[in-house]
Amino acid sequence: MIIRFLFLSLVLLLTGSTIFGQTKQDSLEIKQAALDYIESQHKPNPLQMERALHPRMVKRTFWKDKATGKDYVRETTTESMVLLAESYNKNGDKFPSSPKKEVKMLDVSERTASVKLIADEWIDYMHIVKLNGTWKIVNVLWQFNDTKQH
Repeated sequence: MIIRFLFLSLVLLLTGSTIFGQTKQDSLEIKQAALDYIESQHKPNPLQMERALHPRMVKRTFWKDKATGKDYVRETTTESMVLLAESYNKNGDKFPSSPKKEVKMLDVSERTASVKLIADEWIDYMHIVKLNGTWKIVNVLWQFNDTKQH
């Protein structure tokens, strides 16, 4: 009786996580959203950036006001990021020939994910959401590896 109960519990646990958890395809799509975000800047591609971001995405970092020496939060929108992807690396001189782009899944649920992107000079923490079957970046918090650059 106990063995049957344990077996049934195990089957329900495995089935439940398969039905309600994220799939391997979700993991691939989450990673691809993060890669689209950074790769669209490597080789200017505004459509690739637009594909990765939700229209209401907000990207934030801390910055230091040079005049007052005070820290503040600086924000960037989807529109600004799409324009950045179009123009930032037009001359091909903003990144090394083999840019670093490491994506670490921090937490993944059925429709939300937290991801850490480690790029050449900075780190981006991203919140990604699955809306209408597509994973989109909705929040980014980033910093330079060398925080004195802020």
